[in-house]
Amino acid sequence: MTWTMNSCFVTLAVLFLWRVEDMAEACSCSPAHPQEAFCSSDVVIRAKAVGWQEVDAGNDVYGNPIKRIKYDIKQMKMFKGPSQDIDAIYTAPSSAMCGVTLETNGKKEYLITGKVEKDGLMHVTLCDFIKPWEAMSPIQKKSLMQRYETGCDCKIARCSSIPCMISGPMECLWTDWVTDKQVNGDQAQHYACIKRSDDSCAWYRGAAPPTKYFLDIEDP
Repeated sequence: MTWTMNSCFVTLAVLFLWRVEDMAEACSCSPAHPQEAFCSSDVVIRAKAVGWQEVDAGNDVYGNPIKRIKYDIKQMKMFKGPSQDIDAIYTAPSSAMCGVTLETNGKKEYLITGKVEKDGLMHVTLCDFIKPWEAMSPIQKKSLMQRYETGCDCKIARCSSIPCMISGPMECLWTDWVTDKQVNGDQAQHYACIKRSDDSCAWYRGAAPPTKYFLDIEDP
C-alpha cells in the first residue's frame, strides 16, 4: 500500500513538473492594433519567404547551443526600417518559444513587422504583427504608407470588457474585442488613431488623408 501511494505521488509530481515546464515554455503576448505594431517595430516590410534553414545562434548562459530558424526572404517593399533591403529574418525554432512559421514556396506574400537585435539582424516572434498580404484590408495597406506613422504619438487603449474608458485626450479606445469578439475587428481593419489639430487623438476612417479638422471616425 505504501509503495502504491509513493508511486502515485511520484507520478503526480512528474506530471506537475511537466505542466510547469509547459507553462514556462508557452508563448503569450497581448494583442496589438496594426498601428501599434507598426509604431513599435524597427522594421515593417512586405516580403515572401523563399527558403529556410536551422542555424546556430550561440550558447545560452548554461552553455547549451541556441538554435534559430533563418528565413531567406525576397523583400517587395519596405514601409519602415534601414536603408538597405532585408534579405533574411530569424525566429525561434518552435511556436512554444514564440517562433514564426512562414510558407517558403515563394508565392505567399506577408506583411512582416519585427525588431533589429544587437546582432544587427531582423528577428520576429509570434508577438509581432505578421499577416498574409492578401488578408490585409485596403485601409490597412493604405495606412502603412503614412497614416500609421502620423499617429505614433497617440496611444491605443485596449478595451477587453465593459466598462472601459480612455485616461486622456491622446488615447483612442480600441473596442474590437468587445464589439466584434475578435482582435481583427472593424477598428483594426479600417481605422487609424490620428492626432488632430488640437493635439488630441481620435479614430479616423477613410482612404484619403485626414482633413485638418477631421471629426472622430469620419469617413470622407
